[in-house]
Amino acid sequence: MAAEQALTVLVAEDGAADRLLLAQIVRRQGHQVFTAENGEQAVALFVERRPHLVLLDALMPVMDGFEAARQIKALAGEALVPIIFLTSLNEEDALVRCLEAGGDDFMAKPYSPVILAAKIRAMGRLRRLQATVLAQRDEITRHHHHLLNEQRVAKAVFDKVAHAGCLAAPNIRYLQSPYALFNGDLLLAAFTPSGDMQVLLGDFTGHGLPAAVGAMPLAEVFYGMTAKGYGLAQTLREMNAKLKRILPVDMFCCAVMLNLSVQRGSVEVWNGGMPDGYRLSAGGEVLSALASRHLPLGILAPERFDDSTQVLPLAAGERLLLLSDGVLDTADDQERLFGVERLQGVLAGNRDPAHLFDEVMQALEHFGGQPRDDISLCDIRMFAADERVPAPMIYAERGRPSPLDWSLGFELRGESLKQSNPVPYLVQLLQEIHPLRARTGNLHSVLSELFSNALEHGVLGLDSRLKRDVQGFADYYRERARRLAALADGFVRIDLKVEPLADGGRLMIEVRDSGAGFDVQRVLSQPPSEQGLSGRGLQLVTRLGSNAQWCEGGRCARVEFVW
Repeated sequence: MAAEQALTVLVAEDGAADRLLLAQIVRRQGHQVFTAENGEQAVALFVERRPHLVLLDALMPVMDGFEAARQIKALAGEALVPIIFLTSLNEEDALVRCLEAGGDDFMAKPYSPVILAAKIRAMGRLRRLQATVLAQRDEITRHHHHLLNEQRVAKAVFDKVAHAGCLAAPNIRYLQSPYALFNGDLLLAAFTPSGDMQVLLGDFTGHGLPAAVGAMPLAEVFYGMTAKGYGLAQTLREMNAKLKRILPVDMFCCAVMLNLSVQRGSVEVWNGGMPDGYRLSAGGEVLSALASRHLPLGILAPERFDDSTQVLPLAAGERLLLLSDGVLDTADDQERLFGVERLQGVLAGNRDPAHLFDEVMQALEHFGGQPRDDISLCDIRMFAADERVPAPMIYAERGRPSPLDWSLGFELRGESLKQSNPVPYLVQLLQEIHPLRARTGNLHSVLSELFSNALEHGVLGLDSRLKRDVQGFADYYRERARRLAALADGFVRIDLKVEPLADGGRLMIEVRDSGAGFDVQRVLSQPPSEQGLSGRGLQLVTRLGSNAQWCEGGRCARVEFVW
């Protein structure tokens, strides 16, 4: 027998002749033998020598084999130490008692060397198998702990990135119940420089760590572009292109993205593959659904991606409810889904927005279903006019300021007007003027309004009075998309001029367009009660700028910022 297969064997037998015979048989097989005369000695020798195998007489003085077997098994713990009972007992009850006491096999007297050798070999194989299983278990446990530690570290980084925005804002309530350690649902929120709030709820394919892998680059694009003032269309295009480039072909991200504008009293929506969101009145009544109209992010190539959005009015106190499909896809024991109708029943029965999430979760629990995916709920309330909106993003210092004596002309024509928004580029440039950094929000708001007015009312010839009600709001933006798609010519030109003054400086913004112009004084003289959902932009510009005027029949706007 090979040395690595040799065992240490404890022989416990009260008969001297049988004890010597068994010891001789076992030694001839190449094993090391220790002998005991009774159960008490057997237990003591086991503690001292830790043998691999025990041959144990059932009937012995001082302590019988049954009690000795129980104590040896307890001392062995999870290590497998086979016990073969040696017995002259033939009754079934006695043999069963041997096995119940902890015996793994038994051998009747007189002893057969051949059978004993075979039993010892079988028990040796069993021991080696047990040792292999325990080693593999320990290795798996080490790997598991290592993986959990890596996931905890990754989750800590992920949470810091994913929750770096304004989810703590007073108008946002949310609930996320992950199916695994990592949440495959991603909820992001941040303010633009002009004070608009952008929110994204995404749901990656699957759940756990693989589903969270795409969340980091998505959050990076979202926060970076929102902070610079990019709109939904440009941010969505960049996110889609990035996910298309880095994700495997079988992974994508369903997403709904919103832009809430307090200044315009509107919400812009893009929904790609997410369940319907809901626009709710202040009292909780469902006003309209935010249905999916697009494919998820990461599926289409950039040239085929559709960034068209839906714009709806959103008054102070009205709310938006977003959810992931983990809510609707919760199934009961009979594989029935919770579904849209049950969710709408919860919405209809809700009387207090503060309890809505609890009522949804209670309905899921009462339904008796088991979640199959991550669950996310997000309730966003529109700020009131007199409510303090958190300050917009201010860029950090980036070294010495640029010279305060320069001018720049920027003109967009034809196709560029369909695809480009120059405002974020220009705001970043103006951040080099350090005294203006504290007025980032005002700059972004004024430039955005002037550019939008020049494009929509000048080049496209739209009448803002169309936005007199909810239906008119939808008609206005539908017509805007149609005219923009058919645009062949026209231009919007933006001129910036910076000059030093004795005790500071001045920025002059001039925006002109190729349109037919409009009666500026008539719009400015309208009382707020007659403006409805239109005409707010000019008042905003006059309020935020140091000086604002229109010339050339309304085709040119000039605004100054003085510091």
